[in-house]
Amino acid sequence: MIPFSYYTDKFLNYITVEKNYSQHTIKNYKADLGEFESFLNSRGGKDIKSIDYFILRKFLSTLNQRQLNKRTLSRKISTLKSFFKFTLRENIIENNPASSLTYPRLDKPLPNFLTEKQVMTILSLPEGEDILGLRDKAMLEFLYSTGARVSEMVSLKIGALDLISGIVKVKGKGRKERLLPLGEPAIVSLKTYLDKRIDSSQALFINKRGGRLTDRGVRGIIYKYIRKSALSLKVSPHTFRHSFATHLLNRGADLRSVQELLGHSNIATTQVYTHLTIDSLKNVYQRAHPRAK
Repeated sequence: MIPFSYYTDKFLNYITVEKNYSQHTIKNYKADLGEFESFLNSRGGKDIKSIDYFILRKFLSTLNQRQLNKRTLSRKISTLKSFFKFTLRENIIENNPASSLTYPRLDKPLPNFLTEKQVMTILSLPEGEDILGLRDKAMLEFLYSTGARVSEMVSLKIGALDLISGIVKVKGKGRKERLLPLGEPAIVSLKTYLDKRIDSSQALFINKRGGRLTDRGVRGIIYKYIRKSALSLKVSPHTFRHSFATHLLNRGADLRSVQELLGHSNIATTQVYTHLTIDSLKNVYQRAHPRAK
């Protein structure tokens, strides 16, 4: 019997080389499949061709007993579905035992966002003319001006910017490219920062050692300014993206346009932000409707 790990290695190589998945996703897939292999080994091992729907259900039952949250459980089901879909396509198995697995119904928490006043407070905090202060100012302005994902921002090269036209080309999920407009404050901050740079790196945002700034580095910078602001908020780089979308909708932008700017393939993903604008709509109603009060 060929070890189950032989097939997981083939799958992991496939999503690494051909699908170009992120290291974070690959790490999760490897852990999930390792957990499933341990489950099989605890029951004497199984040839991959003998794994059926009922074995998968028993595995999921053991996960349920550990009271995993629904999102973690959904990810593990997604891993199994992707793995067995791959093995079916490679003619390793004849039937896909994971095709009938269903995901748990997820509660969709509303994303955190900042008020316009809170954003302005944070954007005003980077000070001085040193390169790191100018970088931080440009980075924060960029995040709020574009609504880009932090992963999209840290992967950017300087050549992706057109400061004359006020646009930037980002590469999002699935390698899809989109053009995003830059507001005037962001353009000014980026130009000031780049004019101060004397290094030869093509990365748009760099750390103090001259290397490309990472997701973790951006998170640390934002935490620093949140502490400095004395705002008792839980803020991540993604909070700027949520704030960007919410403020656009509050000021009258249509949902389709916001979808395009965020790079969402499904408008249902964007619709979550409409829930965040209800207070704004209530205020308009209270002011405008003759029978509101």
